[in-house]
Amino acid sequence: MDARTIANVNNRVTLPSRRQVLTGLAALGASGLFPSHKAAAQSPGGATRRLDLHHHFANTALIKIMNDKKTAGFQTWQPYSPSKAIEDMDKGGVQASMISITTPGIWFGAALETQKLARELNEFGAKMVADYPGRFGLFAVLPFPNSNDCLKEIEYAFDTLKADGVGLLSSYSNKWLGDAAFADVFRELNRRKAVVYTHAQVADCCQNLIPGISDTTIEYNTDTARTIISLIESGRAAECPDIKFIFSHAGGTILALPGRFLGQQASAANLAKATAPDSRLGQLRRFYYDTAGSTNPIQMTALKTLVSTSQIVFGTDFPFGSSFNIAAGLQNCGFTADELRSIDRGNAVKVLPKYA
Repeated sequence: MDARTIANVNNRVTLPSRRQVLTGLAALGASGLFPSHKAAAQSPGGATRRLDLHHHFANTALIKIMNDKKTAGFQTWQPYSPSKAIEDMDKGGVQASMISITTPGIWFGAALETQKLARELNEFGAKMVADYPGRFGLFAVLPFPNSNDCLKEIEYAFDTLKADGVGLLSSYSNKWLGDAAFADVFRELNRRKAVVYTHAQVADCCQNLIPGISDTTIEYNTDTARTIISLIESGRAAECPDIKFIFSHAGGTILALPGRFLGQQASAANLAKATAPDSRLGQLRRFYYDTAGSTNPIQMTALKTLVSTSQIVFGTDFPFGSSFNIAAGLQNCGFTADELRSIDRGNAVKVLPKYA
């Protein structure tokens, strides 16, 4: 691909070709995390060939920020490397993982810093994909909450880096994904028929609400439910029918809200019959939900009842979760062998057919 020139904030920068990007990332600090050996010899782990759609990565700059700010779970990134991720994947029979960033994200109040971090992380992720063929795919990070910067990064991520989708957080500065401020971003993602993976966040409004209780215990799952309802009630989900939405942790507390959010649609009779696509239930049943942190009979039974097994995809939350433990947990959730095959791989291939 030829070099292209795009507007970048208030001046213009010349972007290199994809080949130049993937061969010249050492200057971004990637060399400290990538081993020197050739990775092409790495083979997909085990015969199951699972696809992990909830798998995190970070570069040295983001790890330093997390350490400096002592964000939740910052110790888990000590140490981190793509080869360490592959070790976990092989133990759990994972063929490929879609990498995305996680909380705290990259927004710390400065637009230029956020834009820079997004670009560096996406190029780092693209190098992981190139250096470990067949083992990783990229869900690119976008520099929210600035919509114009997001639109520029979408172009670069998809057209130059060939990302498989984008990885978002459930909220940004007390705005959930259905907010009107983000409408143009979702319209562009819909135009590209993009995969949009969303990870839980602790919203600014709701940090440290209960002394002694980690925000991740309650607020992660609650914020996921907020953003799902935001997308549906704002009309954004219906406006963007070509986006494949994936939500973390089995949809969070959306599993506790059908009686209030769906009303009569949550009755046994209505759940058993065909669902109008534009209804609340129809939208919920269109989305996909991953298994990270949720492989227990309570959540999986509720999720299967609400949206059916066809909408459940394998997710680990690495490095905070392990592929072996998630796979083992699924065995005890009442799924049939055919359903497990769909969760492990078949449903993800519908979302990402290139991995078939």
